[in-house]
Amino acid sequence: MKSFLSILTVLLLAFHGVFAQELKSPNGELTMQFSLKSDGTPTYQLHFKSNPVIKTSNLGLELKNDKKSLLDDFTISNTETSTFDDTWKPVWGEVKTIRNHYNELAVTLKQKETDRILIIRFRLFDEGLGFRYEFPTQKNLVYFVIKEEKTQFAMTGDHTAFWIPGDYDTQEYDFTESKLSEIRGKFDAAVTSNASQQQFSKTGVQTALMMKTNEGLYINLHEAALINYSCMHLNLDDKNMIFESWLTPDAIGDKGYMQAPCNSPWRTIMVSDDARDILASKMTLNLNEPCKIKDTSWIKPVKYMGVWWEMITGKSSWAYTNELQAVQLGVTDYSKVKPNTTHAANTTKVKRYIDFASENGFDALLVEGWNEGWEDWFGKSKDYVFDFVTPYPDFDVEAIHEYAKSKGIKMMMHHETSGSVRNYERHMDKAYQFMKDHGYDAVKSGYVGDILPNGENHYNQWVNNHYQYAIEKAADYKIMVNAHEAVRPTGISRTYPNLIGNESARGTEYQAFGGSNPNHVTILPFTRLIGGPMDYTPGIFEMNISKFSPNNNSHVNSTLANQLALYVTMYSPLQMAADLPEHYEQFMDAFQFIKDVAIDWDDSVYLEAEPGDYITVARKAKGTNNWFIGNVNGNETRTSNLTFNFLEKGKKYMATIYADAKDADYKTNPQAYTIKSKKITSKSKLSQTSVPAGGFAISIIEIK
Repeated sequence: MKSFLSILTVLLLAFHGVFAQELKSPNGELTMQFSLKSDGTPTYQLHFKSNPVIKTSNLGLELKNDKKSLLDDFTISNTETSTFDDTWKPVWGEVKTIRNHYNELAVTLKQKETDRILIIRFRLFDEGLGFRYEFPTQKNLVYFVIKEEKTQFAMTGDHTAFWIPGDYDTQEYDFTESKLSEIRGKFDAAVTSNASQQQFSKTGVQTALMMKTNEGLYINLHEAALINYSCMHLNLDDKNMIFESWLTPDAIGDKGYMQAPCNSPWRTIMVSDDARDILASKMTLNLNEPCKIKDTSWIKPVKYMGVWWEMITGKSSWAYTNELQAVQLGVTDYSKVKPNTTHAANTTKVKRYIDFASENGFDALLVEGWNEGWEDWFGKSKDYVFDFVTPYPDFDVEAIHEYAKSKGIKMMMHHETSGSVRNYERHMDKAYQFMKDHGYDAVKSGYVGDILPNGENHYNQWVNNHYQYAIEKAADYKIMVNAHEAVRPTGISRTYPNLIGNESARGTEYQAFGGSNPNHVTILPFTRLIGGPMDYTPGIFEMNISKFSPNNNSHVNSTLANQLALYVTMYSPLQMAADLPEHYEQFMDAFQFIKDVAIDWDDSVYLEAEPGDYITVARKAKGTNNWFIGNVNGNETRTSNLTFNFLEKGKKYMATIYADAKDADYKTNPQAYTIKSKKITSKSKLSQTSVPAGGFAISIIEIK
């Protein structure tokens, strides 16, 4: 049911010239207090079970070329309180239904000198706080430019944080675990090379930021509903332990062009004394608008394979020829050049992948490097780089379309923009229509390299608007989008569920670029996945890359059992089996789990979790009574003691357990695994050991 009754008690307490208002969460465990300082500066505080989480923190925005910023000199002209309690059904997700329950306080502020109006809206859920700035229609604030948003998050101590460097162009870093006071000293070592990157401060970090206090509280800072605004980073005052928002600028340093009526994204603070609550929270989704796509029947979760890993590892190439140093679309004649022997996106190889995908029950196949232009696509500041419709001579679009259709496989399109967003928009309608004409229902888009026009960043307002434009335009053509190198998601998939995935973090490809930290996948669900699913591309079975790509000495820092578990712990409606078919053919008994595991769920139960150390989650497959469990482990050997009380009482199940063997070692013996089956019920228990960077995966099938 829905209710907007003002049932909350608003306390107007006058002391030392400060006016305070209090808001409680539905369960009463969280308390937010809004107040004005004596100079009219708006502030807030947050408590959990009477313990401080956020100390008094300032709110407001600094404006460019304006006589008065929206920072102080405010009075409270009105307050409105309400409660909201509703349940909605996601098109796809971790659970069948989502409850949206919060108490709200909207404070209308009036600036005395300018007569401007600013509304700060707070929504307090059982798991955290969301708040945003709203700029209503008014005479004295119509068009304005944001120089900087000055939102503060004042910490109560020197917390442990899992952070990556603040960067305007990439999130593809390993996480560093340190005290807040140590960020400055560890910053330079945390910055590793990337195709496009720009840091702004030695204490700047990115959201979602996960922290743990000495008292055992888990705190997560992020944002929700990033629409027509710049991505928010955090800059730490490490003397006072205060984070302040830091927006991504455009080419001339401006951070937001606004026209009232409008609003900022939600700033979010999740807090709990149980790490599992952070993972289970749907607060980010709930702070986004309901679905705007009327007919969603065409939006379906996808399990896919791809002609991709062999290029990432260097075994094969995206480019058709090695003879061309420069390409001009419409001018270069590929029939007159000698093809290389390493181009992967050729008709014969693609059919081989289609056969394997079809035989093993997959939905789709991604092919990269199929279109003209890959010979000089990167690092040239080239505007007209791809046209997204012209295939290489060895890629027969029509034949592949018909062959895939005969095998029950959908083809997944790849659009690499090379950062030239204007060029992508120039070709977008024609490219999307080309997809529909040839049976492609989903696109993986990429934004590798510096953004064009020069000086723009991946995460500023203008480029964020491009990503949103691409999603909405794709919806017009009934196309699902999986955007790589785009801004990290903020729950927009609720409003536009055709956004079925993003990369926007350090994915599996970095295992081929030197490797990722062994505990990387125990952190990502607490950080990157807070805003939406990630196309992490798991399922690597051959960890020693030099065995099939001799010039690459990288090693995948994971056991095979860990790779299986990722299909459950790294939630996504878009899951790839990323390795080569010949590697799966060597381990078909383990590959069975990838074939069986669901990608859409009726329920999810987080059984145990500690950021950086371990995550174990059980999920119930959509429309069935079958469950799947995944455990990923961090840097130390650990034993999980599980109960199965989430299973239906009175039912019997067959559990197949894929686990690390006793001698498994992610460096020296990663392919050592065991498979065993046993009958279980809701009363059963299991003790299972995982090695460092290891884990286990369990399929639980109801016995009829």
